Amino acid sequence: MLEELWYKNAVIYSLDLETFMDGNNDGTGDFEGLCNRLDYLHALGLDTIWLAPFQPTPNRDNGYDISDFYGVDPRHGSSGDFVNFIHKARNLGIKVIIDLVVNHTSDEHRWFKESRSSKDNPKRNWYVWSDKRPKGWNKGMVFPGVQKATWTRDKKSGSFYFHRFYEFQPDLNTDNPEVREEINRIMGYWLELGIAGFRVDAVPFILESPDANAKTSSPHFEYLREMRRFLQWRRGDAVLLGEANVLPEESKQYFGEDGEGIHLMFNFFVNQYTFYALATADTEPLVKALEATRQNTPGSQWAFFLRNHDELDLDRLTPEEKQVVFDRFGPEKNMQLYDRGIRRRLSPMLGNRQQTELAYSLMFSFPGTPVIRYGDEINMGDNLELKERDAVRTPMQWNGEEQAGFSRASKLVHPVIDEGYYAYEHVNVENQRRDPGSLLNWMTTLIRLRKECPEIGYGDWEILQTGYREILGMRYSWKGKVLLIWHNFSEKSLELVVPERQVGTGRLIDLMNNIESVLDHKGRHTITLEAYGYRWFKAQIS
Repeated sequence: MLEELWYKNAVIYSLDLETFMDGNNDGTGDFEGLCNRLDYLHALGLDTIWLAPFQPTPNRDNGYDISDFYGVDPRHGSSGDFVNFIHKARNLGIKVIIDLVVNHTSDEHRWFKESRSSKDNPKRNWYVWSDKRPKGWNKGMVFPGVQKATWTRDKKSGSFYFHRFYEFQPDLNTDNPEVREEINRIMGYWLELGIAGFRVDAVPFILESPDANAKTSSPHFEYLREMRRFLQWRRGDAVLLGEANVLPEESKQYFGEDGEGIHLMFNFFVNQYTFYALATADTEPLVKALEATRQNTPGSQWAFFLRNHDELDLDRLTPEEKQVVFDRFGPEKNMQLYDRGIRRRLSPMLGNRQQTELAYSLMFSFPGTPVIRYGDEINMGDNLELKERDAVRTPMQWNGEEQAGFSRASKLVHPVIDEGYYAYEHVNVENQRRDPGSLLNWMTTLIRLRKECPEIGYGDWEILQTGYREILGMRYSWKGKVLLIWHNFSEKSLELVVPERQVGTGRLIDLMNNIESVLDHKGRHTITLEAYGYRWFKAQIS
């Protein structure tokens, strides 16, 4: 049964429709453009696409302010274009998951307009209201420094409404059974159109009960189980991928004691300690993070990532650890955001090809499902002149033609990167596709390698003692097969002596180079790891 869980050995590609490819040349990406680039994603070896919100929206928060959950924003095409995209993706063996943004709506949504119209309106209790300004009106903001409050007075009704995010994103009241029923209806609609699941936005806030008196309540994990049951009833192999930046001890409740909660969840904790290890070459805190988030429920799994569409959140690190990462990867104030994160893409942060390869090899070797962000496969840069998180949301760079081959329009949804080392003339798909040594071709090889190592998704894992704080060693075993992976975070070459008892065999087959390691006369393997080097081996067990 475990092998039938497709997400266990999947590789997920995250993209934003408006910045991926413009098919009708109006300056904004759309489904027509995405369909034209499906062959690229298929050739890359990907089997799952995660689409950012594409529903009708005033677009004040990158589409996360939805005004209609049952359609496609005209900028991106029509519902017919969406169905055509799903059909073409399915023919290529590519699954599609979409964002489920049901913690809040846009303030231009019909439901909110009805809710604010009067206290007697049937939709009044679909949102969270207070006649007086609550005590904690300026506490608990998601975007400190930019966002001023979590309770805002509605000029039309005179009451205060709750919004965990921006003031134009009023929170839905998920304590209301009618709201939860509507969430199921939204899920059911998109499942009928052929998607394979949902990336659930802001899961902890869906489960909370905001209170005007600032009383705290326990998360309603039963709401998550309700969503899971509905999903499985409508489509048995569909999944929920949750965004929940919570502590390791809290994550077990999201997965469920018996795996009855969320299927997949982003591992923010390991993500932050990955960057700490990259900044310091000290793997011990990373090992502790991996052990702290060890997942033992067979049907549940972590999703690992390096960068996403938001800032690199560092809030789970200690103040000292956070400062170390800031100093190394975001030393300038305009590189930082919300007093907790870094608004940069991976390649500019790391600054060199060796560490970029190390980081991706590492992430693909973690015990879970790898998620990569569009453009990272070609070393795309960022634009710090854009506001907040828009710095990492520039259009995909397809070639060296004007507007990077993204569009022929003169004005784009975001400007392309056209200056410096990461300008589209230098960094683009077309150039790298023809270069055997490019990051794009290296990434294609890595994706294929991960697909050939189901031990990572399905098997058991353990940390190998290496004798070096700079080297992380991991051993996977599944169905009698053994996979061994080492990563060197040091800027110096290191030699690793591995006894036979640690690997269980006298012959190791290198999966990235046409070589083998055999035992020496003392019964040891000697593994050389170059500066920022990585080695993947299959153990040949007779």
